[in-house]
Amino acid sequence: MSFQAEKAVVRAHHAAIAGATPETVAAALATHTTPDWHWRGMHPFHEHHGAAHVAAVFWTPFLTAMTRVQRREDIFFAGHNDRAVGGVWVSSMGHLMGLLDAPFLGIPATGKIAMLRYAEFHHVRDGRIVETAMFCDLIHLMHQAGLQPLPPQTGAHLIQPGPMTHDGLLRDDADPTEGPKTAALIERMIGDIQANSTSRDNPAPRDATPQDELRRCWHDDMLWWGPDGIGATYTIDRYIAQHQRPFRTQLKDREFHGHICRIAEGNYGGFFGWANLSVLPTGGYMGLPASGKRAEMRVVDIYRRDGDKLAENWIFIDILHFLKQQGLDVLERMESLTRV
Repeated sequence: MSFQAEKAVVRAHHAAIAGATPETVAAALATHTTPDWHWRGMHPFHEHHGAAHVAAVFWTPFLTAMTRVQRREDIFFAGHNDRAVGGVWVSSMGHLMGLLDAPFLGIPATGKIAMLRYAEFHHVRDGRIVETAMFCDLIHLMHQAGLQPLPPQTGAHLIQPGPMTHDGLLRDDADPTEGPKTAALIERMIGDIQANSTSRDNPAPRDATPQDELRRCWHDDMLWWGPDGIGATYTIDRYIAQHQRPFRTQLKDREFHGHICRIAEGNYGGFFGWANLSVLPTGGYMGLPASGKRAEMRVVDIYRRDGDKLAENWIFIDILHFLKQQGLDVLERMESLTRV
């Protein structure tokens, strides 16, 4: 089935934003969204309805701080959502690049190029966007402004590139036989995580080693483009050392809550949850002490399949929300420090 109509709506939505100013962005947002448009954003934005509210909470402050903004899109695809909400969704991922000419959420102006990593999922129905999830990496932006809001991360801080194959912009619809292959592989990979979970539901890991688990669905030279606060990592062994082992040994009692949207087209697929899971930090994760409090993780994963295995994974986690639930308000602390 063609997704051209839905893709055209999202591309027109992006074009309207590109032509907007802080004063006109609310009207631009309203052009291709429904009056009760449901928008989900990371902390401190959270959930809002309608273009005026979304403009007030995110786009007007962002366009006031970041001038001459360009959307540097790396991945664009669509698909039928196989979760309960259903419908056709369109995903876009890349960077919003501009000049950081004024403070944003307390992040100081630099007068230099800044690139805000983003990932979006848009639910399109009857020619309008009815629902959007927009994740962005604010800690990544803080690092570009010279701030170090958290202890040193286990992975690397990078301006993250798009797919190695440079084929992530599916403007035309992909071969309809390929998307189901990608979806099935992602489903199998999620099953492997659950089979090896040390949560209360799965007390005994299935595979002998983490390498055994990952080789089922991942190429050995996998690229895991993680969020700042954790960082990016390369190859199965380094992924285990720099992300998986800290995650599995320093967070306990994982509870999976599922996804709102999961789609795939061609070699690309992805999902988001609200929240995907909740965990109990036991100390050491992201260099922080145990909090004694359960915390949610709102997560986006976008994947590139290469043959019968996954090759690249871009991850967005609402880390600021995760930490605030444990009593650490990074934005509040940062603003207080920058005021001194």
